[in-house]
Amino acid sequence: MNNTANLSWQDLDRSAQANMRAVEARRPEVPPPADPPVGRARLLGVDAARGVALLTMIAVHSLPESDAAGRPTWWFTAFAGRSSAAFAVLAGVGIAFLTERRRVRPAAGSGIVAALVVRALAIGAIGLALGYTDASLAAVILPSYAVMFLLAIPLVFLPTWLVAVTGVVVAAGASALYHVLPPLPEPSYENPAFAHLLDNPVALLTELSLTGEYPAVAWLAYLCAGLVIGRLTLTRMRVILGMLATGVALAATALVASSILLNRYGGLQQINLTQPKSGLDATETAELLRFGGDGNTPTSTWWWLAVDSPHTSTPPDLVGTTGTAIALIALMLLAGRVARPLLRRAVSVLLVPLAAAGGMTLTLYTGHIMFINSNVDSFAPVPGYLAQVVVILLFATAWWATAGRGPLEGLVTVATRSARRLATWNGRRRHGRVGMSMYTAAAPHPHERLTGTRATRWRYR
Repeated sequence: MNNTANLSWQDLDRSAQANMRAVEARRPEVPPPADPPVGRARLLGVDAARGVALLTMIAVHSLPESDAAGRPTWWFTAFAGRSSAAFAVLAGVGIAFLTERRRVRPAAGSGIVAALVVRALAIGAIGLALGYTDASLAAVILPSYAVMFLLAIPLVFLPTWLVAVTGVVVAAGASALYHVLPPLPEPSYENPAFAHLLDNPVALLTELSLTGEYPAVAWLAYLCAGLVIGRLTLTRMRVILGMLATGVALAATALVASSILLNRYGGLQQINLTQPKSGLDATETAELLRFGGDGNTPTSTWWWLAVDSPHTSTPPDLVGTTGTAIALIALMLLAGRVARPLLRRAVSVLLVPLAAAGGMTLTLYTGHIMFINSNVDSFAPVPGYLAQVVVILLFATAWWATAGRGPLEGLVTVATRSARRLATWNGRRRHGRVGMSMYTAAAPHPHERLTGTRATRWRYR
């Protein structure tokens, strides 16, 4: 009795925990669930979506746009404009992952800003190095991506709802700027190079931002959508299904709205009536409506804003391609969550190579641009495309299994991490924190507060 009275609450607690461990040890082992880790499935799905976007973009570059009758081929109709839009939305998802899927506080934003600036400069430099290539084969998107990353810096400091509102405003109003602003110079750079940047940087930045094939200001809508998606809980089935429904609804709404405005309310008739003022002849107008544009539409009539054609940056174009990108990401996330062992193995045969390619799209995209501009590409369109797909999937899978991150991705990552560390260190030095211990006292555990213990817990900062 005296021994029991002398026991402390801590001793009783330790004895209870020891008894619980003994009971758990006597229980039969339960096999782990068959479901794949949801976090890993999320990343696999996002990378697989990048892989699909890469292969469909290569299809647009490598396969014919029209058939013998002059009509758009099915692959051009399915992929043109949508593959590059998916890349841009996924770039926004990547920014969300870079910022740990939450709003960045201004006091802690120096490292993120430095990382985005350095990433933009690195990607822009790679794009300008590809300026020697033929734009008729493929317009290099990387310089425009660099400007997009710079424009996205303020977005990381905004709450998610305001990022979504910004994306809606940009999608609805970016193309209208050309109707209210003074006439802007016509694009003069096909694939910009370092020489163009040194010769006239203002003209080049204007073209990359407003008048080029991938106008960064209008494409900011894609980054907003990706940033919102990246901040969602992508491990929840309800979220994934909601993304799929939203993406399909956006794509269908844009298509139907454009058709009604152009055909039922006379938009197409007004476009044809004002054709002499557009700077295009009748054939060029018909081709723009059927095959898409080079980033913008004429300003001869506001009805051009109702067109839903690739690379026109109109509201239907931006909304519809954003919808298909969201639906693609949702489908890949669903595929990554397949739980049945046999079906999961079958899906992995397709998903893993796509994810491996999606994890090194910068390297593979650069290699693709160099290949189609070289003498090595002497294949017919379909065999040439299939050969690229096979080589890309085999190379990406082998590289992913042995080396991990792609070579260009590794260079960009090293540069951005170094910039982030340097900016963070400078920020701490300005605030008088340099020289402090890397260990800081953490808040007491609730159990410690209840039992009255004064032991200080430490965590690695």
